[in-house]
Amino acid sequence: MKVRIGYGLGVRSSLNDGGFLRVVDALERLRFDSLWLSERIGGDAPDPLVAMSMAAARTEKMKFGMSVMVLPGRNPVVLAKELATLDRMSGGRLLPAFGLGVADPHEQQAFGVERGERAAIFDEALAVLRACWTQDSVDFHGTHFDYSGLRVLPKPAQSPPDVWLGGIAPSELRRVGRLADGWLPSFVTPEDAAAGWETITRVAADHDREIDPEHFGVLIPYTVTEPPAALLAGLRARRPDLDDVSVLVPSGWDALCALVSRFVDVGASKFVIIPLSEPGSLDEWESHLADAAARLRPLEN
Repeated sequence: MKVRIGYGLGVRSSLNDGGFLRVVDALERLRFDSLWLSERIGGDAPDPLVAMSMAAARTEKMKFGMSVMVLPGRNPVVLAKELATLDRMSGGRLLPAFGLGVADPHEQQAFGVERGERAAIFDEALAVLRACWTQDSVDFHGTHFDYSGLRVLPKPAQSPPDVWLGGIAPSELRRVGRLADGWLPSFVTPEDAAAGWETITRVAADHDREIDPEHFGVLIPYTVTEPPAALLAGLRARRPDLDDVSVLVPSGWDALCALVSRFVDVGASKFVIIPLSEPGSLDEWESHLADAAARLRPLEN
């Protein structure tokens, strides 16, 4: 099992000017495995497709993905073309990860999909994406999408790219087992992750599928100091089963490294760490990333 450490910028990232490229340069220089961009229409985080394109042009080895991109509300054929082009131009470094979208009225309004319709649209859209990536001529006749003899070129460099999904709810775990090539949950304990992976592999087997054990990952939000009180309050409401929700958000490098090691012990091998508070200046960003690399990259193998 190969442990790999990636870095995510999260939904609060405000690196929309030249600072983004400087952070990308630092991540490449420090040999992080991957860069992950989150999506919020109403937030400062850069658009993931645009930011991934910028990162791809700036780097040679680092992979890049979305954590995660909302699929319902997008044209899956146009998106298939865009992502295939990006994968092809980057030499196969794309890590596509999709979700249904957060339960936020503003975000739902932006994507124009009713909450109750998201799951069905998601399943069809993902099937269309994969068909566009793998088939010379696409015939798809569903409830939400209908195509006959559709051709989408170029094909991605990967044949096709592995698709990652997140989520820890029972319905989300079943979707991963039915449809995904990899799993990347967030705000989970090692025990949550181990139980979720067991469910996913069982559901996958029920559908005559097998997910590569190397594709068991975790997204870990972290802080250098104490987690914000508002965040902990929200986590307590979300996870009343936990006596101490701070275990979901490690504080400091020692706690973060220890948590990564515990996830490795239950079989996880792909990690995305996300700072919950950004360094203030670009010099502080570079220093912070150097500290992160010095502490975390030795955990890789």
